[in-house]
Amino acid sequence: MQFQADGIRFQYPTSWRLTREEAESGWNVTVQSPSTAFFLLTLDTDMPQVEQVAETVLEALRSEYPGLEAETALESIAGQPALGHDIRFFSLDLTNTCRTRVLYSEAGTILLMCQANDLDLDDVEPVFRAICASVRVDEAE
Repeated sequence: MQFQADGIRFQYPTSWRLTREEAESGWNVTVQSPSTAFFLLTLDTDMPQVEQVAETVLEALRSEYPGLEAETALESIAGQPALGHDIRFFSLDLTNTCRTRVLYSEAGTILLMCQANDLDLDDVEPVFRAICASVRVDEAE
């Protein structure tokens, strides 16, 4: 399956369920696996700074999971530098892995988040990689 809006597109498995919600300054798309794993893409048309978004998300997670461990991460997504964190935390007696990446597009600032508990991680990690690798951001002409 493919999602496309505002010059942003990505592919996801047919067995995963996509929901879209409008936000005050953009929108959110969540793609939920048949298990507990999910992929989230948020577009903020107010264009907040990448560093600010990455830190805000980390602090929000830290307020829910005070013992979380996080490492700063930088990789290329859609041909652009994407800053974020690799995060691990405990919830319901399970270790969870969460990856956040933030990058710019012509339409706004994009947040990507992948999260799964460690029981599902081995199965969904290749899917997360494929979804992130499929992200494309069109440039204005």
